[in-house]
Amino acid sequence: MPRLYLDANATEPMRPEAIAAMAEAMALPGNPSSVHAEGRAARRMLEEAREAIAARFGARGRDVVFTSGGTEANALALRGLAAGRRVLVGATEHPAVLAAAGPDAEIIPVLADGSLDLGALEAALGAGGSALVAVMAANNETGVLHPVDAIAELCRAHGALLHLDAVQMPGRLPFALGPADAMALSAHKLGGPKGVGALLLRPGLDPAPILTGGGQESGRRGGTEALPAIAGFAAAIACPLPEGLATLRDAIEADVKALAPEVVIAGFAAPRLPNTTSLILPGVAAETQVIALDLAEVAVSAGAACSSGKVRQSHVLAAMGYGADAACAIRLSLPWNAAPDTATRFLAAWGAMRERLCARKH
Repeated sequence: MPRLYLDANATEPMRPEAIAAMAEAMALPGNPSSVHAEGRAARRMLEEAREAIAARFGARGRDVVFTSGGTEANALALRGLAAGRRVLVGATEHPAVLAAAGPDAEIIPVLADGSLDLGALEAALGAGGSALVAVMAANNETGVLHPVDAIAELCRAHGALLHLDAVQMPGRLPFALGPADAMALSAHKLGGPKGVGALLLRPGLDPAPILTGGGQESGRRGGTEALPAIAGFAAAIACPLPEGLATLRDAIEADVKALAPEVVIAGFAAPRLPNTTSLILPGVAAETQVIALDLAEVAVSAGAACSSGKVRQSHVLAAMGYGADAACAIRLSLPWNAAPDTATRFLAAWGAMRERLCARKH
């Protein structure tokens, strides 16, 4: 049987529509910044992709800045908008956001269910001074959704800017720029190619560039645009949301809990992405579980896929108060093309792994 791929939050399988769009773009020889006919054809494809992505998220084409991915989009927002502002970030943010925010950033705690502590945010905003708040719309490890509308309301009340790391939302739930001032996207999280993302901005907001060059992207990001990747990005954005992922995820969780009542599902009480679950098997290291399942032809992860192949204790689960169990969690994230027998196949592999590893402990 083919391997069971359950690591979509690290990267989704490519959509056929994205592959086809990339092939078409690769056939164009022109640089989008060139003025000849070939360059104009490339520019036309670039701007059509920009408008399509903007329309999908309720933004204007001129306010879409193409980047190399979600990491750069987050860095552009945080470094380009932070001048003269206090930077406030959630405790469970992606490492890319925490790194871009810098060591002086103020950390806002989360509640036990993983959602942002609104009382703590309000107190921090009330301390005075202009601020930039950066939070993720959906957590990459647990799938927990932050209360974005309530966060935005607090930011507006205190005159703060709000940047959303929305990398995990597209392709899973309807979402838009809405009340946020900036929003980061990444193509490969929704079935597009790796190596391209975007920062969406509210009208009138102009972050200082962190990559300067030939004035591309209205001077906000230098360097020739990766046209084939951008075309694939736009094609993936246009694909309909997958159906049935929440039902499949719920079936996996119910089966696991029936087999192993000791398992804890991180963030279970909070609204979550329909494709994501974080399963804590107390006393069994995440790395051991990931390797055992990989040998059983099942691909899962222990959290963010951004640690150069290393498995580390989850700072997300630690912030949620799981203590030593934060090192015992695996993440399942269902891809857009998950097969109907996913739950059955996973439970067979996971159950055999648990029986073997837990027997070894005793």
